[in-house]
Amino acid sequence: MAAHESPLGEPLLHVKHEQEDLRDDEVVYDVEQQQLLLPTGGGSFCITGASFGRSCLNLSNVISGIGMLSVPYALSQGGWLSLALFAMVGAVCFYTGNLIDRCMRADRCVRSYPDIGHLAFGGHGRTAIGLVMYVELYLVAISFLILEGDNLDKLLPGTVVELLGYQVHGKQLFVLAAAAVILPTTWLKNLSMLAYVSAVGLVSSVALTASLVWAGVDDKGFHMAGSSLLNLSGLPTALSLYFVCFAGHGVFPTVYSSMKSKKDFPKVLLISSVLCSLNYAVTAVLGYLIYGKDVQTQVTLNLPTGKVYTRIAILTTLITPLAKYALVIQPVTTAIEEKLSTAAAAADAENKGLTRVLTSTAVVVSTVVLACTVPFFGYLMSFIGSSLNVTVAVLFPCLSYLKIYMPRGGVSRFEVVAIVGILVIGVCVAVVGTYTSLHQIIGTF
Repeated sequence: MAAHESPLGEPLLHVKHEQEDLRDDEVVYDVEQQQLLLPTGGGSFCITGASFGRSCLNLSNVISGIGMLSVPYALSQGGWLSLALFAMVGAVCFYTGNLIDRCMRADRCVRSYPDIGHLAFGGHGRTAIGLVMYVELYLVAISFLILEGDNLDKLLPGTVVELLGYQVHGKQLFVLAAAAVILPTTWLKNLSMLAYVSAVGLVSSVALTASLVWAGVDDKGFHMAGSSLLNLSGLPTALSLYFVCFAGHGVFPTVYSSMKSKKDFPKVLLISSVLCSLNYAVTAVLGYLIYGKDVQTQVTLNLPTGKVYTRIAILTTLITPLAKYALVIQPVTTAIEEKLSTAAAAADAENKGLTRVLTSTAVVVSTVVLACTVPFFGYLMSFIGSSLNVTVAVLFPCLSYLKIYMPRGGVSRFEVVAIVGILVIGVCVAVVGTYTSLHQIIGTF
């Protein structure tokens, strides 16, 4: 076999069919590119040639997300000993991240997560992982609105607005307000400018941790009152939320492709995972020490009203969802647009623009309705973590790696046993966690 050929023989995508085969997932890939845009010296943008340090920042931004808000609640659900499970989840997700790295190196034409599915399982694999990613993105968009509504209500309590003869107040009012701000951003075709704003996610993570330190010193203090060592009934919820913290695997291929030295990806992954894990762990411990069993699903809701550190924590927390909503929901709206454009292929540019506006508006309205109907941030995040994040971060990387490398004898027996063990754990978490979170959501009605 020539040195320049794929180590697995025939490339995933033949050159003459490459453009056609990638059409189904280019939407997800384009949005992932926009989230990781790197400025060049001339003011233009590219996603190639990222330095080691910038790659670490990019990957840290991917891993560190809104799971930061719920990790103290996760610890309260599982008890102090569940920190061992937190470490295990972090280790498993780090390992599966390395499996994605190996899958990316299996064929030079693989550039996105659905491509890995195509390489391993053909067209059905691409369709399956694409569907899971679309559902995950849609639910994350809903969780953004719930987060906005909860925290703005905390920041501006008692606000009432009369709308069409009805008084709207509380969380529902701020969900509508957030949606009104977000809606115009979903009409844009080029969302590159929002990528800069979304980078504030790293700053907001640090600001939240600092606010908890401030709250402990200034208000509640650090104590163990009301905390438990182990809560077996809460372990499924805790595990599901821990997986939310580390589930950025769908964007890992884009970070890999953006790197100047792709062989350094395992080091970048290790550094980013360790830094994010430490920040998550400190936030979880601080939140649980301060508020014990009374910690809420979003720890910002525990912070006392009117304090400076509360405003800082909430404001920095709110910026990221406002900026990322359009980036997250664009693959869903564009997929719908493509289906509609197939039925009207002769539509002119003006009609296509109108279709984009109407489709985006319809999707935003649907997420607003669901955010107001199921305003349970913790339960929704638990469901996303157990059903979708486990699939994307654990099950799919393991299955793809085995399918790609085992026929060529590239997997040792020890590694097969380890991966099978991880798959068993992942399936158990997915089944038990999904059942528990759905039961909790249904029980609140």
